[in-house]
Amino acid sequence: MKELTVEQYLIKRVEALGWWCLKFPPLFFAGFPDRIILGARATIVFVELKRPSKTAEKLQARIHKQLRRFGFRVEVIDTLEGVDALILTI
Repeated sequence: MKELTVEQYLIKRVEALGWWCLKFPPLFFAGFPDRIILGARATIVFVELKRPSKTAEKLQARIHKQLRRFGFRVEVIDTLEGVDALILTI
């Protein structure tokens, strides 16, 4: 399965709930998560998408750690089931 498949599924699920699933071009900030979900009750979740069994690169992991220090939720998702699990927890 491709990362794009997981990303498209995430967008579909998030937008079906009436939320936003934003993407910032990588030229703004190297290592920044692929998507930002803005949902009900001021929910913000940063999502890094990967192909199955792949993990965040070193720079991405550092950015994720900093975002978590700021109190944000950051998820690395590599499957459609991971998207479904995320949606259930937002």
